[in-house]
Amino acid sequence: MKLYFSPGACSLAPHIVAHELGIALETEKVDGKAKKTASGADFWGINPKGYVPALALDDGKVLTEGPVISQYLADQKPGSGLAPANGTMERYRLQELLGYINSEIHKTYSPLFRDETAEETRSERKEYLKKRYALIEALLGAGKPYLTGDDFTVADAYLFTVTNWSKFVKLDLSGFPQLMAFQERVAARPAVRAAMKAEGLIKE
Repeated sequence: MKLYFSPGACSLAPHIVAHELGIALETEKVDGKAKKTASGADFWGINPKGYVPALALDDGKVLTEGPVISQYLADQKPGSGLAPANGTMERYRLQELLGYINSEIHKTYSPLFRDETAEETRSERKEYLKKRYALIEALLGAGKPYLTGDDFTVADAYLFTVTNWSKFVKLDLSGFPQLMAFQERVAARPAVRAAMKAEGLIKE
């Protein structure tokens, strides 16, 4: 399988998941602006949506959307604990978290990365993010190291990835101590460090 990624983008989440699972993916970097892969391929031809991640499967099919790719990878090793079994309430709770991170946190960051976004809009989006992070803070404040309890899941990889963007858009999250501790805890995981190193985000 091959993962198309851009360093530090939302594609980092399934990259982390693959390392957690011990799945050796081939990876190819994508220039998000030029829509070209490192080998010179037209990324539009790989993913008509035009954004990462995309996972090319061994049979030639291509999966898109980070939460879907992460769950697909986790399901390759169902005993890993990264995603509960399909059809269980625990799996639906995981998907509930993934949907929340996707729609309420991930997409709210998007305008903050655009130079043309007005300052008034930036301020409004940052305040919106803080409201949405309040729920995450409460979840983590219940004595749980991770979103669903003691076990690291694909939702934690996704939350870590998007929350990492806060430093680039100058979003002050110091008022969320549980979230900040979570970020440090996840960043210290060997698989997370390996994925970030592979994307050139950290050096050792």
